Parts: sequence; C-alpha cells; structure tokens
Amino acid sequence: MNALLIFGVGFLGQTLYFSRTILQWFKSENEGEVISPVVFWQLSLIAAQVILLYGLLRNDFSILLGQSIVYFIYVRNLWFKKAWKKFHLVFRIFVLIYPFLIPVWILSSQHNTMASLFRNVDIPLWLLLLGTTGQLVFSFRFVYQWVRSEMEQSSVLPREFWIFSIAGSLIILVYSVYRLDPVLFLSNLIGLFVYTRNLMLHFGKSGLISGLDNRYVSSLLRKISDRIK
Repeated sequence: MNALLIFGVGFLGQTLYFSRTILQWFKSENEGEVISPVVFWQLSLIAAQVILLYGLLRNDFSILLGQSIVYFIYVRNLWFKKAWKKFHLVFRIFVLIYPFLIPVWILSSQHNTMASLFRNVDIPLWLLLLGTTGQLVFSFRFVYQWVRSEMEQSSVLPREFWIFSIAGSLIILVYSVYRLDPVLFLSNLIGLFVYTRNLMLHFGKSGLISGLDNRYVSSLLRKISDRIK
C-alpha cells in the first residue's frame, strides 16, 4: 500500500488521540483540576480502531500490542461514564469484535503473518524491544487507571497515570526517531506538554485558563468548557 496513505491513516488516528488530549486538558485547565470527560473516552475508542489498522499496515508489533492492551479499558470507562449504551447496538457489537479481526486478517493475509511482525527487516531486535517497552509503559497507565477506576467505581485519571504517560512517551519518542515514524514523533512530542500540565494540576498548580484575569475571555472559555462533557 502507498506509504503516504498509510501515514495518512496513522495521522488520522493520532489526530483523534490529540483531540481527546486537548479537550481533556482544556477542560481540566478551566476547572483547575484533572477531569475525565466522556469525550476523552469516546475519541480514545475510535482512535484505537484507526491506530490498530495503522499498526497492521506498518507491520509494527509494538503498536498493535499497545493498542490491544488499552482497547477494552476505553470501553470500560465509557461504561463507568454511562455512555456505552448510548452507542447504537450495531456499533457496540462492531467495537467488541474489531480487535479480534486483526489477528484474523494477519493469519489470512499472504503478505502479513504473525512471524513477519517479529522479523520485520525495518525493525532490528533492539529497536523492537525499545518500542515494545515504550508501548508497555505507555499502555500500563491505562491498566493502572482501570484498576483505580474499578476501586472507586468511577472513571478517574490519577496522578500516576500522568507519570506513566510521560515515561512511556519519552521512550516512544526515542523509538520514533530511529523508526523514522513522524506519526509517533509528533503525537508524543505534543503529548508531553499536556501530560506535564495534568501532573502539575495534581500537585496543586492553578489552571492556566481558570486563572485568566480577563473576565470576557474567561467567560467565553468557560462556556466552551461547559460544552465538553
């Protein structure tokens, strides 16, 4: 498949991830505390579907592994937010079976096999291990988030979530440079700022937007924030 088209799929997925991150950050800055809005999880789920396809097209095991780990955690958070059943039944069924279509496609394809994911000539073993480590650290943030949410029976984004986000993002950033992957590089570079800001909010730093002196600007931003559910 054309490389430009493949990267286009990747940038689409990362744009969705970027949008969820910006909306969550914007909402949190307005509230002066870390917020877990419904739209964050809705966009996460759709983005994961796109990035799973991107990982398949790139024949990249680390991407497929990372997205597979977090996929159903997004679904669980939508359940906590009472937003899961608002999706149409057909879409919910599609969401639940989608990850299982990936290995079926790999096994049935003449060009992509399970073995090729581990013997990709473009990814030496050390780089594969580096990328996989980054994805595992990055994905573990959602495993931790899921455990904490189960304990509280509510969708939360705890402080440790952002610590794992920063650590995983730094590793993947290095991986993306060696992999020559602009999708991973740009998304993780931008994400580092948002992760750091959320961590600062957890430590009591005031929100950049909530602290604005201009009441007209503050009022406008508040109205926008209120529309983010």
